[in-house]
Amino acid sequence: MTELSATISSGDKAQTVLSSGKSYRKLAMPDLQWTPALEREMRPLYEKLANVIPSVEWPFHAPYIKAINDLKKERNAVILAHNYMTPEIFHGVADFMGDSLQLAQQAARVEADVIIQCGVHFMAETSKLLSPQKTVLIPDMDAGCSLASSITGADLRAMRAAYPGVPVVSYVNTSADVKAETDICCTSSNAVQVVESLGTDRVIFVPDEYLASYVQSQTDVQLIVWKGHCEVHERFTGEELRAYREADPSVKIIAHPECPPDVLAEADFTGSTAKMIDWVKTNEPPRVVMVTECSMADNVAAETPNVNFVRPCNLCPYMKRISLPKILDSLLEMKDEVVIDPMIAEKARRSVERMINLKS
Repeated sequence: MTELSATISSGDKAQTVLSSGKSYRKLAMPDLQWTPALEREMRPLYEKLANVIPSVEWPFHAPYIKAINDLKKERNAVILAHNYMTPEIFHGVADFMGDSLQLAQQAARVEADVIIQCGVHFMAETSKLLSPQKTVLIPDMDAGCSLASSITGADLRAMRAAYPGVPVVSYVNTSADVKAETDICCTSSNAVQVVESLGTDRVIFVPDEYLASYVQSQTDVQLIVWKGHCEVHERFTGEELRAYREADPSVKIIAHPECPPDVLAEADFTGSTAKMIDWVKTNEPPRVVMVTECSMADNVAAETPNVNFVRPCNLCPYMKRISLPKILDSLLEMKDEVVIDPMIAEKARRSVERMINLKS
């Protein structure tokens, strides 16, 4: 749920007035020229990213990175970048990097007026839930999610009616409307713990069918499942991964639990985005197949130069709507703001905070 901001003029100074009533001065477009001085200034960053960003692209990215990093200081803004962001965003302008819940929690702890969410819409909503007094912007309002859009609050209310008294666990990859109908949220890393924390024989688990299948293999609690899928992870197949292993028996395969069961059966390790990254950094295998959105492999590769990543490249079209020019535009014009109905926000926040407060 969003509202458009309005633009007003006061003398010769244009301002953006957001739905919260906060007013922000529009800033002038910075110089985006590629110069020898900028090349020297940005060289250390490019040396880190040279193996994942072609040299021909750097003169385009570097001026935007410089401009964004300067402007976010003026706006007292922080930039959150999900692991699936492209390397120029993830390593170039982000203040915090990680999965969606990590980002929202970090943003809630910092003294900033503005949050720029480089991810998809449900992530921006989660940040707004945990930082209700801060302005949350997303650089492209159409950055959605096939998994989150597979279920609505009305769908979940119907499930509750069909299974009265059965508690609901919702994956954080859901809209605020769904979270508001939820007893407790979960992430891919804590889903088993959350399900078992309820102390019941049955749980409604939405929306990811494949994550539910993985959780069901780890617990005796019966899961009542919604058949939602991530369009990135559902495209991987076990046959595809067997072909990688046949080509090189030494290759290590690590997969996200949103993948189909035949994919997880081929994996040497299954875990959340954060756990996959930790596994690679800890084990440093000579060759690894990271079965998830392929920009994450690029971002990890920039930090683990001794690991050779075999990339079965499935891109998320929604994540790729976020770009450096759109981030700059958000900072300059203070658009597009993420707004949640207060009644929905109050209920949705409880389901997220209940998970956060769950003792390990």
